Amino acid sequence: MHTFIGLDVGTQGARAVLADASGNVLASAEEHFPLSAHSREEQSPDTWWLACTRVLEQVLENGAAANLRAISVTSTSGTVIPINKNNEPLHPAIMYSDGRQAEEGALCKTTASIYNPEGYTAFNTTSGLPKMLWYLRQFPEKAGDIHLFIHAADYIIGKLSGRYDVTDFTNVLKSGYDVRTERWPGYIWEKLPLRREWLQAVVPSGTPIGPVTAEIRGLGKQVTVVAGMTDGCASQIASGAVSPGTWNTTIGTTLVIKGVTQNAVKDPQGRLYNHRHPEGFWMPGGASNTGADWVTRLFGNDLAALNEAAAKLLPTQHLFYPLMQQGERFPFIAPQAERFESPGLTDAERFTAGMEGVAYVERLAYEVIEQLSGETVTAVYTAGGASNSDAWLTIRANVLNRPVHKMKEVTGATGAAILAASGTHFTSLREAAAAMTQIEKTISPQPMLVAAYENNYHRFIHALKEKGYA
Repeated sequence: MHTFIGLDVGTQGARAVLADASGNVLASAEEHFPLSAHSREEQSPDTWWLACTRVLEQVLENGAAANLRAISVTSTSGTVIPINKNNEPLHPAIMYSDGRQAEEGALCKTTASIYNPEGYTAFNTTSGLPKMLWYLRQFPEKAGDIHLFIHAADYIIGKLSGRYDVTDFTNVLKSGYDVRTERWPGYIWEKLPLRREWLQAVVPSGTPIGPVTAEIRGLGKQVTVVAGMTDGCASQIASGAVSPGTWNTTIGTTLVIKGVTQNAVKDPQGRLYNHRHPEGFWMPGGASNTGADWVTRLFGNDLAALNEAAAKLLPTQHLFYPLMQQGERFPFIAPQAERFESPGLTDAERFTAGMEGVAYVERLAYEVIEQLSGETVTAVYTAGGASNSDAWLTIRANVLNRPVHKMKEVTGATGAAILAASGTHFTSLREAAAAMTQIEKTISPQPMLVAAYENNYHRFIHALKEKGYA
């Protein structure tokens, strides 16, 4: 059976996964990077590459490369690297989390809104285009040395294949590429001090780029390098949410919802933005400032007893909106939003009500998505730390009144491996995901709990409206 490798290069490390065509993970390895204030702004691409070579060699031990067919890469969205004509970095990678580009972000947003209003306009400090502009302003003397601006995943794909001139739909969205018309809009070089020749060719994620040319022990030259994807989208692929109507909720530090629609979702408030699916569909997504960060901050890491107690308390009649910072961005925009909760709760009641509150936010998000898209949410897959709580899964299935599928493998590296298979072994991404994703468990709604949560959900929405949040 053919095998496939997915590489994930994140802010804090590199991970490789070797999987077969049924989605079984045969080997994995990871290496961590030290995290500091400086590494949130800039990192060395060469450090990434050295880490990638080491984790690749680990998963390719014992002749594992014999049936290896393809490899792909996922990494952070919005991270940018200027390279010269020898494909060498002119500057450390300017990370998505670098907040120094506020002025440039505002300029890009204003310019795009005027000259390409139907395209991507939600530029900010996490976007790639403002980082290109910032680099030119900071180092004008280096403009003549620039050959290309590339993204984090592109650098690793370039090191593997020798091709730095091509990227994919997802990585270029926040660099200004218009995924509707599949072209770079002219305002980038006509209204901003950038050059057209600095911008890469763009292909759908999963497109074969060429054979491996890198010298890595165990990695043969018969292996195909496949165009990559941003980390959030790769995790969505690993969840199995790749067909219209299917959606993924990841509850980590924040609550992130991504799915697939037939048509692009137009949101006048800018809560959702659309990636382009390799098969021509759309991949809308949005992120709430609520999530699971309140769990460890309020209750620590020893949660077994609380989860056991929560299972006996469902449903509570308490309201708890566990927002740990001021301001909400999805499914409603409310800069003034703050945490609120019913008074006098025990720890177990507060813990349970917090899980219910996040589930109410998730339901409201899906209602907004259906309203804006005119399409039905047919399946919800889930990932993130919160999916390890059976009590929380039960709450969510009954609040949503839909089965919730917890997936077995949901890492970005696994998503990249599926992407590698989609363009080389299978005929499409949907076929690859159907074969390679595995449901660990499904939690179905129960009529009595659904009815109870229906009433509680509307009480929660009423409280949001009373406070002027939604």
